[in-house]
Amino acid sequence: MGLLDLTSLGESDTEKTVDGLCARADTPVGQVAAVCVWPRFVRRCVANLDGSDIAVAAVANFPAGGTNVKAAVAETGQILDSGGREVDLVMPYRAWLVGDRGIARDMIAACRATCGHSAHLKVILETGAMGGAGTIAEASRDAIEAGAHFIKTSTGKAKVNATPEAARVMLEVIRDSGATVGFKAAGGIRTQEQALEYVRIAEDVMGPNWVSPERFRIGASSLLDALLAQCSG
Repeated sequence: MGLLDLTSLGESDTEKTVDGLCARADTPVGQVAAVCVWPRFVRRCVANLDGSDIAVAAVANFPAGGTNVKAAVAETGQILDSGGREVDLVMPYRAWLVGDRGIARDMIAACRATCGHSAHLKVILETGAMGGAGTIAEASRDAIEAGAHFIKTSTGKAKVNATPEAARVMLEVIRDSGATVGFKAAGGIRTQEQALEYVRIAEDVMGPNWVSPERFRIGASSLLDALLAQCSG
């Protein structure tokens, strides 16, 4: 439960939607790590979760992963000004894939600078669009070198989202980098068994004591209900 980023990023989300999300975030068996929403809902989430240890995260440059650095920085600033503590930024993965890797590094570095010491930057690679392990590894290295606090698999909006294979590659890059960087799996993780598979991969690559909310997250929405059902069972 404490590793979960409880997420709602529907196109039709309303204040009522995020009120319900926040109400679900503090469960009878523990709090989730964070709620993740659109930037326009950050201030409301902060108010709803006042007094809790649940972080408020929001997405930037989402979901398209465009190349406008100034807009991504402005959106990051909006999230922080509204009280958000975590920013889930989509790197310009399409531009990166056709060779414009500088724009991705520039955006990540600029948003990391905007976060300063007050917020964490989680960089979404969209690994389902990247093909093989070598490409995923290169994107992971670029994101880490540009300043990502976390690297994250996917937006949850692609045809292919989180996969165990991509997770292992990303975690191996984190391990080999020697950097203090976390990992987040997101997209299509709906059951306890699926979630535990990512935990086990992280423990296999990084060691048995590595997994914690500070270093490992799972972004999901329906997973919470599955975990609560397991607890009540």
